Amino acid sequence: MTKVFLVSLGCPKNHVDSEVLLGILANDGLVLTSTLDEADVVIINTCAFIQEAVQESIEAILEAARAKGQGAINTLIVTGCLPQRYGEELVQSIPEVDLWTGTGDFLQIPQWLKKGGPRKLIGKPRYLYDHHTPRIITNTPHSAYVKIAEGCSHPCTFCLIPRLRGRYRSRELGSVIRETENLVARGVVEVTLVAQDTTAYGTDRGEEKGLYRLLKTLTKIEGLKWIRVLYSYPHPANFPPQLLDMVAGEERICPYLDIPIQHVDDTLLRRMGRRVSEKGIRRLVYRLKRAYPEIHLRTTLMVGFPGEGEREFRKLLDFVREVEFTHLGVFRYSPEEGTKASRMKGQIFSEIAEERAAQIMELQQGISWKRNKEMVGSIIPVLIDGVSVQPKGVPQGRTAFQAPEVDGVVHIKKGMAKIGETVTVKITQAGPYDLVGEIEERS
Repeated sequence: MTKVFLVSLGCPKNHVDSEVLLGILANDGLVLTSTLDEADVVIINTCAFIQEAVQESIEAILEAARAKGQGAINTLIVTGCLPQRYGEELVQSIPEVDLWTGTGDFLQIPQWLKKGGPRKLIGKPRYLYDHHTPRIITNTPHSAYVKIAEGCSHPCTFCLIPRLRGRYRSRELGSVIRETENLVARGVVEVTLVAQDTTAYGTDRGEEKGLYRLLKTLTKIEGLKWIRVLYSYPHPANFPPQLLDMVAGEERICPYLDIPIQHVDDTLLRRMGRRVSEKGIRRLVYRLKRAYPEIHLRTTLMVGFPGEGEREFRKLLDFVREVEFTHLGVFRYSPEEGTKASRMKGQIFSEIAEERAAQIMELQQGISWKRNKEMVGSIIPVLIDGVSVQPKGVPQGRTAFQAPEVDGVVHIKKGMAKIGETVTVKITQAGPYDLVGEIEERS
Protein backbone atom coordinates (compact mmCIF):
# COMPACT_ATOMS: atom_id res chain seq x y z
CA MET A 1 0.00 0.00 0.00
CA THR A 2 1.40 3.40 -1.04
CA LYS A 3 2.19 5.66 1.93
CA VAL A 4 1.98 9.44 1.55
CA PHE A 5 3.45 12.27 3.65
CA LEU A 6 2.14 15.82 3.10
CA VAL A 7 3.99 19.05 3.89
CA SER A 8 1.64 22.05 4.11
CA LEU A 9 3.03 25.58 3.83
CA GLY A 10 1.42 29.01 3.86
CA CYS A 11 -1.80 30.53 5.12
CA PRO A 12 -4.98 28.99 6.62
CA LYS A 13 -6.59 29.02 3.16
CA ASN A 14 -3.79 26.81 1.86
CA HIS A 15 -4.14 24.71 5.01
CA VAL A 16 -7.74 23.92 4.02
CA ASP A 17 -6.51 22.79 0.59
CA SER A 18 -4.04 20.46 2.30
CA GLU A 19 -6.78 18.95 4.45
CA VAL A 20 -8.97 18.46 1.38
CA LEU A 21 -6.05 16.80 -0.45
CA LEU A 22 -5.48 14.47 2.51
CA GLY A 23 -9.16 13.55 2.46
CA ILE A 24 -9.08 12.81 -1.26
CA LEU A 25 -5.92 10.69 -0.92
CA ALA A 26 -7.34 8.69 1.99
CA ASN A 27 -10.66 8.27 0.18
CA ASP A 28 -8.74 6.77 -2.73
CA GLY A 29 -7.13 4.12 -0.51
CA LEU A 30 -3.72 5.72 0.04
CA VAL A 31 -2.14 5.46 3.50
CA LEU A 32 -1.26 8.77 5.19
CA THR A 33 1.86 8.97 7.35
CA SER A 34 3.01 11.57 9.87
CA THR A 35 6.72 11.47 8.98
CA LEU A 36 8.80 11.51 5.82
CA ASP A 37 10.72 8.43 6.99
CA GLU A 38 7.62 6.25 6.62
CA ALA A 39 6.57 7.59 3.23
CA ASP A 40 6.82 6.32 -0.34
CA VAL A 41 5.42 9.59 -1.69
CA VAL A 42 6.00 13.14 -0.43
CA ILE A 43 3.60 15.92 -1.47
CA ILE A 44 4.46 19.55 -0.73
CA ASN A 45 1.63 22.09 -0.85
CA THR A 46 3.44 25.36 -1.44
CA CYS A 47 2.96 29.10 -0.95
CA ALA A 48 4.34 31.74 -3.32
CA PHE A 49 2.63 34.96 -2.22
CA ILE A 50 5.92 36.77 -1.51
CA GLN A 51 9.59 35.92 -1.96
CA GLU A 52 9.99 34.72 1.64
CA ALA A 53 7.25 32.17 1.01
CA VAL A 54 8.84 31.19 -2.31
CA GLN A 55 12.15 30.60 -0.57
CA GLU A 56 10.54 28.50 2.16
CA SER A 57 8.80 26.40 -0.49
CA ILE A 58 11.99 25.90 -2.50
CA GLU A 59 13.91 24.83 0.61
CA ALA A 60 11.23 22.28 1.48
CA ILE A 61 11.32 20.91 -2.08
CA LEU A 62 15.12 20.62 -2.12
CA GLU A 63 15.10 18.86 1.25
CA ALA A 64 12.62 16.30 -0.07
CA ALA A 65 14.62 16.02 -3.31
CA ARG A 66 17.71 15.09 -1.28
CA ALA A 67 15.69 12.42 0.53
CA LYS A 68 14.60 11.05 -2.84
CA GLY A 69 18.19 11.05 -4.06
CA GLN A 70 19.18 8.99 -1.02
CA GLY A 71 16.42 6.47 -1.72
CA ALA A 72 14.30 7.47 1.29
CA ILE A 73 11.23 8.16 -0.90
CA ASN A 74 10.15 7.08 -4.37
CA THR A 75 8.00 9.96 -5.58
CA LEU A 76 8.02 13.72 -5.04
CA ILE A 77 4.99 15.85 -5.92
CA VAL A 78 4.71 19.63 -5.58
CA THR A 79 1.36 21.42 -5.70
CA GLY A 80 -0.14 24.82 -4.91
CA CYS A 81 0.85 28.40 -5.58
CA LEU A 82 4.51 27.86 -6.48
CA PRO A 83 3.81 25.68 -9.56
CA GLN A 84 0.89 27.94 -10.48
CA ARG A 85 3.24 30.92 -10.45
CA TYR A 86 6.38 29.53 -12.06
CA GLY A 87 5.19 26.53 -14.09
CA GLU A 88 7.61 25.38 -16.77
CA GLU A 89 10.55 27.17 -15.14
CA LEU A 90 10.29 24.78 -12.18
CA VAL A 91 9.89 21.69 -14.33
CA GLN A 92 13.21 22.45 -15.99
CA SER A 93 15.13 23.56 -12.90
CA ILE A 94 14.20 20.82 -10.39
CA PRO A 95 14.08 17.49 -12.29
CA GLU A 96 13.79 15.49 -9.04
CA VAL A 97 10.12 16.48 -8.81
CA ASP A 98 7.92 13.88 -10.50
CA LEU A 99 4.73 15.96 -10.71
CA TRP A 100 3.87 19.65 -10.50
CA THR A 101 0.20 20.63 -10.06
CA GLY A 102 -1.46 24.03 -9.81
CA THR A 103 -3.86 25.39 -7.22
CA GLY A 104 -6.89 23.91 -8.98
CA ASP A 105 -5.38 20.63 -10.16
CA PHE A 106 -4.45 18.68 -7.02
CA LEU A 107 -7.60 16.55 -7.38
CA GLN A 108 -5.77 14.69 -10.15
CA ILE A 109 -2.95 13.50 -7.87
CA PRO A 110 -4.52 10.15 -6.79
CA GLN A 111 -5.22 9.18 -10.43
CA TRP A 112 -1.70 10.24 -11.44
CA LEU A 113 -0.24 8.05 -8.70
CA LYS A 114 -2.16 5.08 -10.10
CA LYS A 115 -1.59 5.55 -13.81
CA GLY A 116 1.16 8.13 -14.22
CA GLY A 117 1.04 10.94 -16.76
CA PRO A 118 2.72 14.26 -17.61
CA ARG A 119 5.06 15.98 -15.15
CA LYS A 120 2.98 19.13 -15.16
CA LEU A 121 -0.75 19.54 -14.51
CA ILE A 122 -1.33 23.29 -14.26
CA GLY A 123 -4.56 24.75 -15.60
CA LYS A 124 -6.57 27.87 -14.89
CA PRO A 125 -7.53 28.00 -11.19
CA ARG A 126 -11.28 27.32 -11.15
CA TYR A 127 -11.65 24.65 -8.46
CA LEU A 128 -13.97 25.22 -5.50
CA TYR A 129 -14.47 22.48 -2.93
CA ASP A 130 -17.85 21.76 -1.33
CA HIS A 131 -19.42 19.83 1.56
CA HIS A 132 -19.20 16.57 -0.38
CA THR A 133 -15.41 16.84 -0.68
CA PRO A 134 -13.51 14.52 1.71
CA ARG A 135 -11.40 16.41 4.26
CA ILE A 136 -9.20 15.44 7.20
CA ILE A 137 -8.82 17.99 10.01
CA THR A 138 -5.16 18.11 11.04
CA ASN A 139 -4.75 20.82 13.69
CA THR A 140 -6.99 20.16 16.66
CA PRO A 141 -10.16 18.04 16.54
CA HIS A 142 -12.28 20.83 18.01
CA SER A 143 -11.30 23.78 15.78
CA ALA A 144 -11.39 24.04 11.99
CA TYR A 145 -11.06 26.57 9.20
CA VAL A 146 -13.91 26.79 6.71
CA LYS A 147 -13.07 28.37 3.37
CA ILE A 148 -16.17 30.22 2.17
CA ALA A 149 -14.72 31.48 -1.11
CA GLU A 150 -11.70 31.09 -3.37
CA GLY A 151 -9.69 33.57 -5.41
CA CYS A 152 -9.75 37.37 -5.42
CA SER A 153 -11.03 40.12 -7.70
CA HIS A 154 -9.47 43.11 -5.94
CA PRO A 155 -6.90 45.02 -8.06
CA CYS A 156 -4.14 45.37 -5.43
CA THR A 157 -0.99 46.27 -7.33
CA PHE A 158 1.36 44.34 -5.02
CA CYS A 159 -0.55 41.05 -5.04
CA LEU A 160 -0.42 37.91 -7.19
CA ILE A 161 -3.43 36.14 -5.67
CA PRO A 162 -5.83 36.74 -8.62
CA ARG A 163 -3.25 35.16 -10.90
CA LEU A 164 -2.49 32.26 -8.54
CA ARG A 165 -6.04 31.57 -7.35
CA GLY A 166 -8.32 33.04 -10.01
CA ARG A 167 -11.21 35.47 -9.68
CA TYR A 168 -13.33 35.55 -6.53
CA ARG A 169 -15.91 32.78 -6.38
CA SER A 170 -18.12 32.06 -3.39
CA ARG A 171 -19.34 28.70 -2.26
CA GLU A 172 -23.09 28.16 -2.01
CA LEU A 173 -24.43 29.07 1.42
CA GLY A 174 -26.01 25.65 1.83
CA SER A 175 -22.69 23.95 1.13
CA VAL A 176 -20.87 26.00 3.79
CA ILE A 177 -23.62 25.26 6.31
CA ARG A 178 -23.61 21.53 5.60
CA GLU A 179 -19.82 21.35 5.86
CA THR A 180 -19.97 23.15 9.20
CA GLU A 181 -22.71 20.82 10.44
CA ASN A 182 -20.56 17.85 9.44
CA LEU A 183 -17.57 19.31 11.29
CA VAL A 184 -19.63 19.91 14.43
CA ALA A 185 -20.90 16.33 14.27
CA ARG A 186 -17.22 15.26 14.34
CA GLY A 187 -16.50 17.30 17.48
CA VAL A 188 -15.61 20.76 16.15
CA VAL A 189 -16.81 23.58 18.43
CA GLU A 190 -15.00 26.51 16.77
CA VAL A 191 -14.99 27.44 13.07
CA THR A 192 -12.87 30.19 11.57
CA LEU A 193 -14.21 31.52 8.28
CA VAL A 194 -11.51 32.32 5.72
CA ALA A 195 -11.33 33.69 2.18
CA GLN A 196 -9.23 36.34 0.47
CA ASP A 197 -12.09 38.68 1.39
CA THR A 198 -14.79 37.28 3.66
CA THR A 199 -16.89 40.46 3.38
CA ALA A 200 -17.28 39.87 -0.38
CA TYR A 201 -18.98 36.53 0.25
CA GLY A 202 -21.87 36.05 -2.19
CA THR A 203 -21.32 39.26 -4.17
CA ASP A 204 -19.99 37.33 -7.18
CA ARG A 205 -23.22 35.33 -7.18
CA GLY A 206 -25.37 38.47 -7.09
CA GLU A 207 -26.38 37.82 -3.49
CA GLU A 208 -27.05 40.69 -1.09
CA LYS A 209 -26.06 40.45 2.57
CA GLY A 210 -24.13 37.25 1.90
CA LEU A 211 -21.94 37.33 4.98
CA TYR A 212 -24.86 38.42 7.17
CA ARG A 213 -27.02 35.53 5.94
CA LEU A 214 -24.18 33.06 6.37
CA LEU A 215 -23.37 34.13 9.93
CA LYS A 216 -27.04 34.24 10.88
CA THR A 217 -27.50 30.66 9.69
CA LEU A 218 -24.29 29.41 11.31
CA THR A 219 -25.41 30.68 14.72
CA LYS A 220 -28.33 28.25 14.59
CA ILE A 221 -26.09 25.16 14.44
CA GLU A 222 -26.39 23.34 17.75
CA GLY A 223 -23.03 22.50 19.33
CA LEU A 224 -21.09 25.25 17.56
CA LYS A 225 -19.71 27.57 20.25
CA TRP A 226 -17.42 30.03 18.46
CA ILE A 227 -17.59 31.54 14.97
CA ARG A 228 -14.64 33.68 13.92
CA VAL A 229 -14.20 35.82 10.80
CA LEU A 230 -10.76 36.47 9.25
CA TYR A 231 -9.62 38.56 6.27
CA SER A 232 -12.29 41.27 5.97
CA TYR A 233 -11.76 44.03 3.40
CA PRO A 234 -11.66 47.34 5.37
CA HIS A 235 -14.25 49.35 3.49
CA PRO A 236 -17.11 50.92 5.54
CA ALA A 237 -19.70 49.67 3.05
CA ASN A 238 -18.72 46.08 3.86
CA PHE A 239 -20.02 46.48 7.42
CA PRO A 240 -23.64 47.65 7.24
CA PRO A 241 -25.49 48.30 10.51
CA GLN A 242 -27.48 45.06 10.24
CA LEU A 243 -24.26 43.01 10.11
CA LEU A 244 -22.65 44.93 12.98
CA ASP A 245 -25.76 44.64 15.14
CA MET A 246 -25.83 40.88 14.66
CA VAL A 247 -22.10 40.43 15.31
CA ALA A 248 -22.32 42.55 18.47
CA GLY A 249 -25.43 40.82 19.74
CA GLU A 250 -24.71 37.17 18.96
CA GLU A 251 -22.61 35.47 21.64
CA ARG A 252 -21.47 32.66 19.34
CA ILE A 253 -19.73 35.14 17.02
CA CYS A 254 -16.36 35.97 18.53
CA PRO A 255 -15.81 39.65 19.47
CA TYR A 256 -13.00 39.71 16.93
CA LEU A 257 -12.52 41.07 13.41
CA ASP A 258 -9.51 40.85 11.13
CA ILE A 259 -9.31 43.91 8.84
CA PRO A 260 -6.00 44.12 6.94
CA ILE A 261 -5.70 47.86 6.24
CA GLN A 262 -2.13 47.73 4.75
CA HIS A 263 -1.59 51.50 5.15
CA VAL A 264 -3.36 54.81 5.91
CA ASP A 265 -1.62 57.24 3.56
CA ASP A 266 -4.01 58.09 0.72
CA THR A 267 -1.32 58.34 -1.96
CA LEU A 268 0.08 54.94 -1.05
CA LEU A 269 -3.39 53.40 -0.80
CA ARG A 270 -4.11 54.58 -4.36
CA ARG A 271 -0.77 53.24 -5.59
CA MET A 272 -1.54 49.94 -3.86
CA GLY A 273 -4.87 49.73 -5.68
CA ARG A 274 -6.78 49.68 -2.42
CA ARG A 275 -10.39 50.80 -2.77
CA VAL A 276 -10.46 52.72 0.48
CA SER A 277 -9.04 55.98 1.86
CA GLU A 278 -7.61 57.00 5.22
CA LYS A 279 -10.95 58.63 5.99
CA GLY A 280 -12.79 55.41 5.16
CA ILE A 281 -10.47 53.33 7.33
CA ARG A 282 -10.83 55.71 10.26
CA ARG A 283 -14.60 55.79 9.87
CA LEU A 284 -14.75 52.00 9.87
CA VAL A 285 -12.43 51.47 12.85
CA TYR A 286 -14.18 53.97 15.09
CA ARG A 287 -17.61 52.82 13.95
CA LEU A 288 -16.69 49.28 14.95
CA LYS A 289 -15.44 50.46 18.34
CA ARG A 290 -18.56 52.55 19.00
CA ALA A 291 -21.03 49.89 17.89
CA TYR A 292 -19.18 47.08 19.63
CA PRO A 293 -16.99 48.30 22.55
CA GLU A 294 -15.94 44.73 23.38
CA ILE A 295 -14.53 44.06 19.92
CA HIS A 296 -10.89 43.09 19.39
CA LEU A 297 -9.39 44.17 16.06
CA ARG A 298 -6.55 42.50 14.21
CA THR A 299 -4.90 44.14 11.23
CA THR A 300 -2.06 43.60 8.79
CA LEU A 301 0.21 46.39 7.54
CA MET A 302 2.69 46.72 4.70
CA VAL A 303 5.84 48.81 5.01
CA GLY A 304 8.41 49.68 2.38
CA PHE A 305 5.90 50.03 -0.48
CA PRO A 306 7.26 52.13 -3.38
CA GLY A 307 6.97 55.81 -2.50
CA GLU A 308 6.73 55.32 1.25
CA GLY A 309 8.89 58.09 2.64
CA GLU A 310 9.54 58.96 6.25
CA ARG A 311 6.42 61.15 6.39
CA GLU A 312 4.15 58.37 5.16
CA PHE A 313 5.70 55.86 7.54
CA ARG A 314 5.32 58.19 10.54
CA LYS A 315 1.67 58.64 9.62
CA LEU A 316 1.19 54.87 9.75
CA LEU A 317 3.11 54.62 13.03
CA ASP A 318 0.95 57.35 14.58
CA PHE A 319 -2.21 55.57 13.47
CA VAL A 320 -1.10 52.32 15.13
CA ARG A 321 -0.36 54.25 18.33
CA GLU A 322 -3.75 55.97 18.17
CA VAL A 323 -5.99 52.97 17.43
CA GLU A 324 -4.27 50.38 19.65
CA PHE A 325 -5.16 47.24 17.71
CA THR A 326 -5.36 44.12 19.85
CA HIS A 327 -3.33 42.14 17.31
CA LEU A 328 -1.18 43.33 14.44
CA GLY A 329 1.16 41.84 11.85
CA VAL A 330 3.54 43.54 9.39
CA PHE A 331 4.62 42.52 5.91
CA ARG A 332 7.74 44.02 4.36
CA TYR A 333 6.86 44.89 0.77
CA SER A 334 8.37 42.49 -1.72
CA PRO A 335 8.53 43.48 -5.43
CA GLU A 336 6.91 40.42 -6.99
CA GLU A 337 7.52 39.87 -10.70
CA GLY A 338 4.31 40.31 -12.68
CA THR A 339 2.75 42.88 -10.35
CA LYS A 340 2.22 46.55 -11.19
CA ALA A 341 3.97 47.63 -8.00
CA SER A 342 7.20 45.87 -9.00
CA ARG A 343 7.50 48.31 -11.93
CA MET A 344 6.78 51.45 -9.91
CA LYS A 345 9.30 54.17 -9.23
CA GLY A 346 10.42 54.84 -5.68
CA GLN A 347 11.33 51.28 -4.66
CA ILE A 348 12.51 51.16 -1.03
CA PHE A 349 15.70 49.42 0.14
CA SER A 350 14.88 46.20 1.99
CA GLU A 351 16.99 47.34 4.98
CA ILE A 352 14.74 50.38 5.40
CA ALA A 353 11.61 48.22 5.21
CA GLU A 354 13.10 45.85 7.80
CA GLU A 355 13.76 48.73 10.18
CA ARG A 356 10.26 50.13 9.72
CA ALA A 357 8.68 46.74 10.36
CA ALA A 358 10.74 46.40 13.55
CA GLN A 359 9.64 49.86 14.75
CA ILE A 360 5.97 49.01 14.27
CA MET A 361 6.28 45.65 16.01
CA GLU A 362 8.13 47.27 18.92
CA LEU A 363 5.31 49.79 19.27
CA GLN A 364 2.69 47.05 18.97
CA GLN A 365 4.40 44.93 21.62
CA GLY A 366 3.95 47.76 24.10
CA ILE A 367 0.31 48.21 23.08
CA SER A 368 -0.38 44.47 23.38
CA TRP A 369 1.28 44.28 26.77
CA LYS A 370 -0.75 47.25 28.03
CA ARG A 371 -4.00 45.70 26.80
CA ASN A 372 -3.09 42.32 28.30
CA LYS A 373 -2.31 43.88 31.69
CA GLU A 374 -5.83 45.32 31.67
CA MET A 375 -7.11 41.74 31.44
CA VAL A 376 -5.52 40.70 34.77
CA GLY A 377 -8.26 39.90 37.27
CA SER A 378 -10.90 39.30 34.62
CA ILE A 379 -12.73 35.96 34.33
CA ILE A 380 -13.20 34.72 30.76
CA PRO A 381 -13.98 31.54 28.81
CA VAL A 382 -10.95 29.73 27.39
CA LEU A 383 -11.02 26.94 24.80
CA ILE A 384 -8.33 24.36 25.59
CA ASP A 385 -6.16 23.51 22.56
CA GLY A 386 -3.50 21.31 24.14
CA VAL A 387 -0.49 21.33 26.43
CA SER A 388 1.90 24.26 26.71
CA VAL A 389 5.56 23.92 25.71
CA GLN A 390 6.66 26.86 27.86
CA PRO A 391 5.75 26.68 30.69
CA LYS A 392 5.98 22.96 30.13
CA GLY A 393 3.12 20.58 30.73
CA VAL A 394 0.28 22.94 31.68
CA PRO A 395 -2.96 23.26 29.67
CA GLN A 396 -2.95 25.88 26.93
CA GLY A 397 -5.92 27.52 25.27
CA ARG A 398 -7.33 30.63 23.67
CA THR A 399 -9.93 33.24 24.45
CA ALA A 400 -12.56 34.32 21.95
CA PHE A 401 -10.28 37.23 21.00
CA GLN A 402 -7.31 34.99 20.12
CA ALA A 403 -7.43 33.35 16.70
CA PRO A 404 -5.68 30.01 16.18
CA GLU A 405 -2.01 30.09 15.10
CA VAL A 406 -1.66 33.87 14.62
CA ASP A 407 -2.46 35.36 18.06
CA GLY A 408 -1.35 34.78 21.64
CA VAL A 409 -2.54 32.01 23.97
CA VAL A 410 -3.56 31.48 27.60
CA HIS A 411 -1.36 29.26 29.80
CA ILE A 412 -3.32 27.57 32.61
CA LYS A 413 -1.10 27.49 35.73
CA LYS A 414 -3.77 26.02 38.04
CA GLY A 415 -6.38 23.42 37.19
CA MET A 416 -6.67 20.76 34.50
CA ALA A 417 -8.94 20.46 31.48
CA LYS A 418 -9.41 18.27 28.43
CA ILE A 419 -8.55 19.33 24.88
CA GLY A 420 -11.62 20.85 23.26
CA GLU A 421 -13.20 21.80 26.58
CA THR A 422 -14.24 25.39 27.36
CA VAL A 423 -13.34 26.43 30.90
CA THR A 424 -13.76 29.62 32.90
CA VAL A 425 -10.36 31.14 33.67
CA LYS A 426 -9.26 33.98 35.93
CA ILE A 427 -6.37 35.87 34.35
CA THR A 428 -3.53 36.29 36.85
CA GLN A 429 -0.55 37.40 34.74
CA ALA A 430 0.07 39.11 31.42
CA GLY A 431 2.93 39.11 28.94
CA PRO A 432 3.30 41.06 25.69
CA TYR A 433 1.29 38.48 23.76
CA ASP A 434 0.25 35.62 26.08
CA LEU A 435 -1.87 35.49 29.22
CA VAL A 436 -1.62 33.27 32.30
CA GLY A 437 -4.59 32.15 34.34
CA GLU A 438 -6.25 29.71 36.73
CA ILE A 439 -9.35 27.63 36.10
CA GLU A 440 -12.28 28.94 38.15
CA GLU A 441 -15.03 26.52 37.22
CA ARG A 442 -16.20 24.39 34.35
CA SER A 443 -18.61 25.93 31.85
